[in-house]
Amino acid sequence: MGRVANSERAISLAGPVTLAHGDASLLNMRTSLDGQVALLDWEDVSAAPGVLDLAWLLVSSVQPAQWDQVIAAYGPAAGLMQVLPAVAVQGLLSLSDTPADSAEATGWIRRLEAAAGRLSTP
Repeated sequence: MGRVANSERAISLAGPVTLAHGDASLLNMRTSLDGQVALLDWEDVSAAPGVLDLAWLLVSSVQPAQWDQVIAAYGPAAGLMQVLPAVAVQGLLSLSDTPADSAEATGWIRRLEAAAGRLSTP
């Protein structure tokens, strides 16, 4: 509460700026038979640290038990903890649009709790 602006500013300190998809969720990804990943729907593209897309992928789409595996596959993820608060806010806003007691809401809550757990770990 009261820290959203600071969370947004922290994104700029999370690593080198690159082309960021802005909505790197599983709904916007396709994988070829040989394992190449394509990102679709680039309407939220921006210049931001690449780890921002990783954070949104985790919070929007990945079961918490698989987060470490996805982070490892991504590679060096310095700055993840810096962008996670802003991404969690975005996740809360997405949760607010889902029907209460739905499977979708339950998924959002689990992933947001996982983000909160990582943020509270020293």
